[in-house]
Amino acid sequence: MTSNNEVFSENKFRTERDSMGELKVPESALYGAQTQRACNNFPISNHKMPHEFIKAMGLIKACAAEANYKLGLLDSTKKEAIVKSSNELIEGMHYEHFPIDIFQTGSGTSTNMNTNEVISHLAKKYTEETVHPNDHVNMSQSSNDVIPTAIHVSSSILVHSKLLPALDKLYNALKYKAEKCKDITKTGRTHLMDAMPVTIEQELNCFAQQIYYAKQRIENVLPRLKLLAQGGTAVGTGINAHPKFGKTFAKKLSSKTNISFSTSPNYFVEISSQDTILELSGHLKTLAATLMKIANDLRWMNSGPLTGLAEITLEPLQPGSSIMPGKINPVIPEAVCMVAAQVIGHDAAITVGAQAGNFQLNVMLPMIAFNIINSLEISSNACEVLADKAIKNFTVNKENLDKNLSYNPILVTALNPIIGYETGAKIAKTAYAEKISVKEAAKKLTKLSDEELDKILDPLALTHGGIFG
Repeated sequence: MTSNNEVFSENKFRTERDSMGELKVPESALYGAQTQRACNNFPISNHKMPHEFIKAMGLIKACAAEANYKLGLLDSTKKEAIVKSSNELIEGMHYEHFPIDIFQTGSGTSTNMNTNEVISHLAKKYTEETVHPNDHVNMSQSSNDVIPTAIHVSSSILVHSKLLPALDKLYNALKYKAEKCKDITKTGRTHLMDAMPVTIEQELNCFAQQIYYAKQRIENVLPRLKLLAQGGTAVGTGINAHPKFGKTFAKKLSSKTNISFSTSPNYFVEISSQDTILELSGHLKTLAATLMKIANDLRWMNSGPLTGLAEITLEPLQPGSSIMPGKINPVIPEAVCMVAAQVIGHDAAITVGAQAGNFQLNVMLPMIAFNIINSLEISSNACEVLADKAIKNFTVNKENLDKNLSYNPILVTALNPIIGYETGAKIAKTAYAEKISVKEAAKKLTKLSDEELDKILDPLALTHGGIFG
């Protein structure tokens, strides 16, 4: 496993000090002793806190400095130095200086101090005054309210900037393709067996409606996601923070992100629980199930090209086999199914994490942050590629659809009101056994004319429902 010291090419070290004593840190590292201790303590997964989380931490530190300045707790020089240093993190700089494993102290204190130390170090570029990681960068804050706030902030930003637009894109792609496939009939299937006919438009509109509902569910959690723990400090009482800090902070953050964040009416809830993130994760799990259903239906419809359903042909994107020339696989639906499985796994971990609110603090916050951010990112990306590389360009194999539909014995269901279920069953069995159409079998076993049978057994008419005869 790569250690954080190996990230830096040089073999030079400097000595840093914290409340526990001295420690050697790589010379070029922007962090200090507390970060190094965490690196030494948690060589577990080599998974780091996601980029979006670190950007959210930069936003929090900048807004906290501005709030403290406005409330008369921090001078303008230190405020400007902290804000400018934090902006570098917001812009995505210095990510290599956040080496701590996600499996760390449950409060995320290590990552909070990592951020404080990096900003304190960067502040030297902007002022000759000492900007202390605890006294100044972390002023009016505790890891216990910073990390829950960062989870809500990073999740909110991803929902607004990536997930909702991706859901819109997939919805619009499905609706557009549905219109293009209007009145194209095919055999419906229940239990994977032949059933009454449907149109491809009806199938795609079903998918689109599922995506629409998924978006509604995500939007429904946003009011709670935008409530912040910041201002509650260590246990929710707000000790060592100005009484107006939480509201002032939320206003600053809303201005920077164009998202209407507000201070929570109950800090204890935000610090001791992760119910809102669990709710969001649950909706992402539901979306995952929807995406897996859509992807698997596309795989079935595309199966073949000779011995499967071959109802559609997905856009060929890459060779499908290292040994079988000419083989093309449904790679996008397969990738989407794997994303769905991963999101469901993330949700299971978040569920366990969310119940770990022991008294006044949840102690699985870094793991929850890692999983919810990853779920949001891969769900968004999966919706994008499904829209662009599967839904947008598939073609319909109408000849196969018409052939299979004409021999579908279940079409006899439309005759039930006229000839009864028992006679209908005989017609279906005869058609299947003799490999003839339902119309041919019905002509043998009933006195209905060709005109009557054509009218009653019209596949497109059957997709509109109702009683025939």
